[in-house]
Amino acid sequence: MTQIAILGGGAFGTALAVALVAGGADVILWARDPSLVERMRRDRQNGRLPGVTVPQSVSVTSSLADVAGTFPVLLALPMQALGAFLTEAHLHLNGRALVACCKGVDLTSLKGPTGLIADACPASTAAILTGPSFAADIARGLPTALTLACRNHAAGEDLQRRLSTPTLRVYRTSDVIGAELGGALKNVIAIAAGIVVGAELGESARAALMTRGYAEILRMALHLGAQPETLAGLSGFGDLVLTCTSAQSRNFRYGRALSDGSAFDRSVTVEGVATAHAVSALAAKEGIDMPITRMVSVVLDGKINIRDAIDALLSRPLKQE
Repeated sequence: MTQIAILGGGAFGTALAVALVAGGADVILWARDPSLVERMRRDRQNGRLPGVTVPQSVSVTSSLADVAGTFPVLLALPMQALGAFLTEAHLHLNGRALVACCKGVDLTSLKGPTGLIADACPASTAAILTGPSFAADIARGLPTALTLACRNHAAGEDLQRRLSTPTLRVYRTSDVIGAELGGALKNVIAIAAGIVVGAELGESARAALMTRGYAEILRMALHLGAQPETLAGLSGFGDLVLTCTSAQSRNFRYGRALSDGSAFDRSVTVEGVATAHAVSALAAKEGIDMPITRMVSVVLDGKINIRDAIDALLSRPLKQE
């Protein structure tokens, strides 16, 4: 039986635990908060994933010592918390297969998840699990397809086998750069799509925004060494479509709330906010033109209002597609 540790007791980590146990794995779920662990042990519920029962076969702990020896380790932690956690926990993790399950670019280092893993745990095999997925769908056993990116071919094949279930279909690639950037950048475009919908600009405008946003994603990813077919796959185009068109997307809801003034739970992690700032800085450093990303960043910083940002994008010089 495959034994898997999942570090992170949020909605996504819990959903993966539920799905992988249903697929026959032996799962240990770690959360930092002992009170959350106690509630999950007692009630078999996680408030961030309402209506989902955590099976008794999922072991829940707040001690990293309890995950010693498990293979692989899934890091279902917020992107902006990942670097500090890896530095803190590297003695427990270095040398083991570590699979990041977050999407974004670190604000401090401008690196993706596998770059942070390589820095803190150089003896580990680094991989990322990404693609179009909502925690609620995974936990309910609804069919979901994901991309597992790992530079080591043999390790990637092994992880693909261990993480696939009857309802969780895992595809494999060695293009870590493409998988990381597709998952990170689509969150920024999803915020922009939410702004478009909140401003009642219409479905045609949302389609245009998604298309031009995809062009930006390709522009940066290819510049940094990604393969175009990766961006056309689950971790790029697939994830972009999901997060720009569904109200389940936190990034989309956040953008819409910014635009129409509707309520938004500020305790919810919106990875696209930090990613917009990090990617804008990286684009400036690399000389890459990313007007939508740049506008999202300055709107989030309060440097320009939404109406002026829309006008600025629509008044850009005409060009060949």
